[in-house]
Amino acid sequence: MDDLTLPHILSSLVYGVLGIILFFLTLFIMEKITPYSLEKKITEEGNIAVGIVVASIIISLGLIYATAIR
Repeated sequence: MDDLTLPHILSSLVYGVLGIILFFLTLFIMEKITPYSLEKKITEEGNIAVGIVVASIIISLGLIYATAIR
């Protein structure tokens, strides 16, 4: 219970928000640098392969950011 002090909670919130911002920024950049719209390929065309690749990138980014923030 000693870890539930205000500075620990605030730092967790700051790092969490920072991780989410980096995550969405990376997804935005990835959407812009690909020659086609990832969202359109996955939702409208139902391209499962693109969905799997994007999901693996999302998981990888999450692991990298979690390790970097820790």
